[in-house]
Amino acid sequence: MDDRLIAIDRWTSESQAYFLTHLHADHTRGLSPGWRRGPIFCSRVSATLFPSKFPGFDLSLIKALEIGRTYSFTLKSLSSDQSVQYRVTPIDACHCPGAVMFLFNGDFGKVLYTGDFRWETKGNRAQMAKYMLLRALGKDKVDFLHVDNTFCHPSFSFPPREVAAQQVVDIISSYPKHDILIGIDTLGKEDLLVHISHALNTKIWVWPERLQTMHLLGFDDVFTTKTCLARVRAVPRYSLTIDTLEALNTVKPTIGIMPSGLPWSVTMFNSNKHSRDPSFAVTLHLDKDQLNSPQRFHRYVYSVPYSEHSCFNEIGEFIRLVQPFDMSGIVTSSFCYINPRHHFGHLCGAYQLLGHSWDNLEKHELFEKTEFMQIGSVSRCRDSKMGRNKKRALRNYCSGVRRSRVSLVRRERRGVKIIEDGFCASDLNTGIT
Repeated sequence: MDDRLIAIDRWTSESQAYFLTHLHADHTRGLSPGWRRGPIFCSRVSATLFPSKFPGFDLSLIKALEIGRTYSFTLKSLSSDQSVQYRVTPIDACHCPGAVMFLFNGDFGKVLYTGDFRWETKGNRAQMAKYMLLRALGKDKVDFLHVDNTFCHPSFSFPPREVAAQQVVDIISSYPKHDILIGIDTLGKEDLLVHISHALNTKIWVWPERLQTMHLLGFDDVFTTKTCLARVRAVPRYSLTIDTLEALNTVKPTIGIMPSGLPWSVTMFNSNKHSRDPSFAVTLHLDKDQLNSPQRFHRYVYSVPYSEHSCFNEIGEFIRLVQPFDMSGIVTSSFCYINPRHHFGHLCGAYQLLGHSWDNLEKHELFEKTEFMQIGSVSRCRDSKMGRNKKRALRNYCSGVRRSRVSLVRRERRGVKIIEDGFCASDLNTGIT
C-alpha cells in the first residue's frame, strides 16, 4: 500500500501534497530553504509570513488557500492510472495568525485535523469558524478527528482570551513605575499585545525580527524597537528568566508576565543539563483554581492563563459539535498526557456502535493493525445494513495512519499522514468548488 499521498505538518517523509497548519517551529521541523519535496498548502497569512521564516525558500511551492473555501484535488492512482478526487476546506483554528484546521473529504470519508486550536464559544471570530466548519460538513459527521489535546485534563479551565488579556492589563496598571516584560514566542499572542496597547495607550517594544512579523500582519502603529518609547516590552519567552529579572531589578523595578496555559512555577535547574531554561518549569501540581486565574509565583513574575490552546471543556464542546466516529489526540506525550478517548470516547460513533468501553475496544481485533481507525464510506456503516456490515467496513478502511507526537513544551513534532491509499499527485490540480 502506497502511503505517500498527503502529509500534514510532516516534512521529512515523501508525500505528493503537504499541508501546513501554522508556522510555529514545532510544526515546521524538517523544513529548510532547500526543501523541495512538493507543494505546500497553507492559509494566505501563513503564505505571507513564510518568506520571513524561511529566507531563500522556493516560493513557487507555496499554495495559499482561502479560509472557508473548499478546494478539490485531482490525483492519479499509481496502480490503476485512474483519476481520484478529494476535497479540502481550511477552517480558522483561532490559534495564532495563519493557523487553520483542515477538513478532508473523499472516498476515505471525512477526516478533520485541528492542528493547534482554541475553540472559544463566544466572539465573532469563533462564531465565524463554527459557521464555516458546519457549512463544510453539511449534514455529515466527521469520520476521524485528529484533535489538539494539549490541555485535555479536567484541571485545565481557561478564561476567554479577552478576560485573560484584561488580567494582564490590570497587573501592568498596578505597577505604574515598573518596566514590564511579557514572554512571547516568535508568532502568536498579537491580540494580547494589541489589547494592552489600546487599553494603556502605549506602544509595545518588540525585538527587530518580531517587528518585521508585526508589519507583515498589518500592525504598523502599535509596536516599536525603541526602548525609550515603551515601558512594556514583549521579549522571547526563553529569555524571561529569574536571573534576567533579578539583574534588571538592580537597575530599575521590573515585573515579568508569562501569558500561557501552562502551570508555571519556579524551579532551580542548575543540576539539569538538559533544560534550556534555568529558572522556570511546568509544575506537576494541577490546581484548577490556580490554572484559571493570575498567579504570582515569584516576587518578580506573574503567570496569566492566556492560552491559545483549547482547555478541557472547550475540547469537549468541539467533539460534541463534530460527532466523530473515532478520534486521536495529536499530542501523544506530555507531563499530563491523556488520550481524548479517556474522557470523550463515549461521544464517538465507534464506541456507540460496538457497545464496549475503550479499554476493551483497543484489544478488539479491529484495532490490531493500527493505532486508530480511518473510515471510508462510513455512510455504508450507518444505514440499515450497519449491523451486518460493520466488521467488514471497519476492517476494509483501517489503515496504518501515522500520528504526530508533540511534547507539551512543543519541542518535537512528527506530523501525521492521514490518507494512505494507492494514489500519487504527479498530476495534481486544484480548483474551487
